[in-house]
Amino acid sequence: MPNPVAYLMLILWPGVSLLLFQKLPKERAIIWTVLAGYLLLPQGTEFDLPLVPDMDKVSIPNICAFAMVVLLLKERVRLWPETWVMRVLLLGFVFGVVPTVLTNREPVVFSLLGVSETNLFEVGSLPGLRVIDLFSVLATQLITLMPFFLGRNFLARDQGMRDLLLALALGGLAYSLPALFEIRMSPQLHVWIYGFFQHDFEQMMRDGGFRPIVFLPHALWLAFFLMTSVVALMALARAEKGPQRARALLAGIYLLGVLVLCKSLASMLYAMALVPAVLFASERAMVRVALLMAAVAVVYPVLRGNGWVPVDAILAQAEAFNPDRAQSLAYRFNNETILLERAQEKLLFGWGGWGRNLLHDVTTGRILTIPDGEWIIVFGTFGWVGYLSQMGLLAVPVYMMWRHLPRRKAGDTARGARYGGVVTLLLAITLVDMLINAILTPFTWLVAGAVWGRAESYLRADGDEEAKAPMTRQPLPTALQRDVPKKRRTVL
Repeated sequence: MPNPVAYLMLILWPGVSLLLFQKLPKERAIIWTVLAGYLLLPQGTEFDLPLVPDMDKVSIPNICAFAMVVLLLKERVRLWPETWVMRVLLLGFVFGVVPTVLTNREPVVFSLLGVSETNLFEVGSLPGLRVIDLFSVLATQLITLMPFFLGRNFLARDQGMRDLLLALALGGLAYSLPALFEIRMSPQLHVWIYGFFQHDFEQMMRDGGFRPIVFLPHALWLAFFLMTSVVALMALARAEKGPQRARALLAGIYLLGVLVLCKSLASMLYAMALVPAVLFASERAMVRVALLMAAVAVVYPVLRGNGWVPVDAILAQAEAFNPDRAQSLAYRFNNETILLERAQEKLLFGWGGWGRNLLHDVTTGRILTIPDGEWIIVFGTFGWVGYLSQMGLLAVPVYMMWRHLPRRKAGDTARGARYGGVVTLLLAITLVDMLINAILTPFTWLVAGAVWGRAESYLRADGDEEAKAPMTRQPLPTALQRDVPKKRRTVL
C-alpha cells in the first residue's frame, strides 16, 4: 500500500511544474515536467476519482505541462494535423474507443462460484462497459496525447531536439546514482520512500545479483532509459568540440558501464546498434534505419498472426546464447499466442479495459495470461482500430521525416542538424521494444510529437531555412561542463 509520502508527491507535482515553468525556458520546462514525473513519482499510486481517469504519475505531469503552457504562458497549441493521414489516425485514436465501449456492454463470465440462498448460481465475472464510462475513456485518450501535441508545437526545432537529448543525458547521469545503489544494496528505494515494492522482487534478481528499478515500473524500463541516455550523450559528444566533447564522451562511457550492470540483454543490443549510428552516420542514414525499424514494429501483428515470424528459429538462437533468456522469451511468445486467439474474437474494436482482454481460470478467476508487449495489450483492448491508430501516430512521423527530409550540405550534417535523426532513431527503437515490453511512456509521446512537428515543417516549406542552417552552438550546462550558462528564455 502506498504511504502518505506517495500521495503527497502526486499532490505536490503541480507546484513543482509551476516552479519549473517559472525558472526554465518553456521548452525545457515542458520536458522536465514530463520526464521528471516519470522518473520520480511513485509507481502504482493514483487518485481514483469517479468518471475521470486515474490521476497518477502519467496523467498528472501530462495535465500539468499542458495547463502551464496554455494557462500560464498563454501559448496557442495547434491540435489539428496538417496531413489527412494523421487526421484519420488522431480521430481513430480518440474516438475509436466509442465502438469499443458500445460493443462490450456484456459482462465476461469466467467462473462458477456455487449456489446461494438468493441466487440459483453465483458467478465470477468482469463487468460490462457502460456508456457512462465513455467520458473516462475519452479523457484518458486526450490526456495521453497532451505531450504529443506539446512536442509537435514546441520541440520540433534544432534547439528543442537538443534539449530532449540533453534532458536524457542529464536524467540518465542523475538516475545512475540510485541505480548503482540498488545494484549493490538491492532494489529498496521505492519501498523506503513510498512504502511498497512496485513489482515482483524475484524479477529484480539475475545472474547472482540485483537489477535496479528505482521508481520505474520494471528493471527493463530503467535499463531502456539508460540506453537512451547513452545514445543521447554520444550524439552530444559528436556535435560538440574540445573539452565538451570529451566530457560527453566520458559520461556516455560511464553510463554504458552502468547499463551493463543492469543486466538487460535487449537494451545492450540496442545500444550496440545505435551508438555507432549516432557517432558516424548521416542524418539521412539514421532516418532510413529508423524507418525500417518502425515498419517492422507496425507490421509485426500481421506477421505474428499469420505465423510468419520464425519463433522456433528465434528461440533456438536464444537457447544457444542463454537458456534462461530463451525460457523467458518462450513464455512471452506463448502468452502472445493465447492473447492473439482471444483478440480474434473481437478483432475490430477489442475487448475494452478491466482485464477483459485476458484469459481467466474458469474455476478461480485467476488471470492465466500476462501480456508483456505494448502491441498485444493495445490490440486486445482496442482491436485493429486502436492498434493502427496508436502505432500510426507514433510511426507515421518517422515516415514523414524520411519522405520530406531535405538534402543537406556536409557542413550542416557535421553540426546540430543531425539531432532530428537521433531523436527519430530513439522513437523507432522504442517502437521496436514495444513488441516485447509495454514501455510506451509520456516521454515517448513527447519525442514522437517533436519528430512529427519537425516532419511537418519540412513538408510545409520543403525544408525551411532554419532546418537547413547549422544550429548555433551552445555550451553544455551543469553536469557536462564547469561553467553554468546564464538563464534565458527561448522564444519560438
